Amino acid sequence: MSKSIEVAKEAIKKNCNPIEISDDFNQLQISISTNQILDVVDFIKNDEACEFRQITDIAGVDFPDRQKRFEVIYHFLSFKHNSRLRIKIIIGEDESIPSITSIFPAANWFEREAFDMYGIQFKDHPDLRRILTDYGFEGYPLRKDFPLSGNVEIRYDEIDKKIIHEPVNLQQDFRSFDIQSPWERTNYLKEEKKNNE
Repeated sequence: MSKSIEVAKEAIKKNCNPIEISDDFNQLQISISTNQILDVVDFIKNDEACEFRQITDIAGVDFPDRQKRFEVIYHFLSFKHNSRLRIKIIIGEDESIPSITSIFPAANWFEREAFDMYGIQFKDHPDLRRILTDYGFEGYPLRKDFPLSGNVEIRYDEIDKKIIHEPVNLQQDFRSFDIQSPWERTNYLKEEKKNNE
């Protein structure tokens, strides 16, 4: 572990009271509660030991079996110390998390993406609306319980010269596949052979 990461780790441990702190793969990682996010992000940006001045990403992770379903993960970069920081927060489906756009304006689009893909709500966000999906889109496509085929299919109608939204219509009925080893012939071929004899 580098000296700068060790110094940042001690400063964060002393001033931010994280739930968990570790340094894996030469990267600092902390877990905090929802109500700490604004204070911690402000600290890591402005403290001389940290100086994580660039946010590189905000990601969501969905664990549908957990009571608190989502992990919101923030990634920061310190150019001065050449180090990275990951902040993890666990929230429930009906909870919201404070927006950090007042500290990092670039977080605006990252938070909108997490909202659009997972439905994670950010309090006090200046413009929390969908960014990647269509206006009338229903659901959140990166949640693990979202149907693989989606809910609506879109096509262009040449006759009406417009885009048509229709419920998903699977063209093929469900088929039962005979999954056996290719070296052991499939059951229906064995039965055909018996019937022909």
